[in-house]
Amino acid sequence: MPVTMNTTEIFLIAMTLIFTLPYLIWRVGRTEYYAPLVVVQIITGVLLGPGILGKIFPDYYTFIFNPAVIQSLNGIAWWGVMVFVWIAGIELDLRKAWEHRKESLVTAGLALGTPLLFGSVVATGMLMYSGWIGPHGMNWQFVSGVGMACAVTALPILILLLEKLSILRQPIGQRILRYASLDDIAIWGVLALILMDWARVGKQLGFLLAFGIASYLFRKLMARLPERDRWYVSLIWLALCSFGADWSGLHFMVGAFIAGAVIDSVWFEQKQMDLLRHHVFLLLMPVFFLSTGLRTNWAVGGAAVFIAAGALLAASLFGKLLGTHIAGKVLKWEPGEASIIGWLLQTKGLIEIIFITVLLDKGIITGETFTALLLMAVASTMLTVPFVSPRLERMKQIIFRSK
Repeated sequence: MPVTMNTTEIFLIAMTLIFTLPYLIWRVGRTEYYAPLVVVQIITGVLLGPGILGKIFPDYYTFIFNPAVIQSLNGIAWWGVMVFVWIAGIELDLRKAWEHRKESLVTAGLALGTPLLFGSVVATGMLMYSGWIGPHGMNWQFVSGVGMACAVTALPILILLLEKLSILRQPIGQRILRYASLDDIAIWGVLALILMDWARVGKQLGFLLAFGIASYLFRKLMARLPERDRWYVSLIWLALCSFGADWSGLHFMVGAFIAGAVIDSVWFEQKQMDLLRHHVFLLLMPVFFLSTGLRTNWAVGGAAVFIAAGALLAASLFGKLLGTHIAGKVLKWEPGEASIIGWLLQTKGLIEIIFITVLLDKGIITGETFTALLLMAVASTMLTVPFVSPRLERMKQIIFRSK
């Protein structure tokens, strides 16, 4: 490997790998049914990380992913994930959830609370062994953080899967989005609580107060602007909110989410928003997946990480399915309906990865815990379509049920 290449050339080699390998695996391997391109990109990020490529070809790994290249990739990844989380905030539709509040609150509460409980039990067990809790994490932060990671529903990935199953615009698809939207709010609320820095609580409360006042003025301004200007102003708003959240000790991704949550989706044409999400996935998120893979760690041993991932996956799956089955009993759903909703709501994907990235950044979990949770997220997402698709074929009548 020549050593005379400059940082720009090595950076472009890394970018070529990031975009080439997942596409070839996805297209040549025809993985679309059980592993959409986004899942393949996440897996490829792990393969290119220190635990796989770094072990097999350490010289190549250190040459390509040197500190200067990683710093450049991180800048792209930060902005890409901020825009992604911002879009997730915009796509929350709480009006529909309020119209069906009893059904939505019962289902969302059970679908979130049950896997949270199961995941917290597994996390408590992990605390009995060294190497899982981060250097700055307290026991309650670790348990609640890992538990919530098991309860996460990835709203943007869920939208992609609902589109793939051709039920996004159908009543059942809209119902599932209502449940996921409420869980999304709870997830970011719990994350903000976990990240509260009691030594800087005044700073954080000051940010939240300023955000509330600024949001009121921002919404007044947006209502008067033409759509063309709203895009630019919204991106400025995104950057400012992310900066404020990070400065106050929360995290820039918390700021990105709340920046989007106060924006009404009706201010933008739905087709344009869908295109933006598509282009973020195409242009920016593969770099985030690679940067995620670079942070995986197998120091406690590969077997231990896989055992932890399996336990977390079981807690996530059984917890989510049990929660939706209880909801189905309470709300008198048709037989089999709870299984379809439970499998779709257990989709993890990007929001879970973003969630655990924040926990890793703050030192609440270690790289080993991050790796186990990442493997759990990939496995749960890959299981969704193969389990849901045949069930939908057998129960086509529930697609059109509005509640």
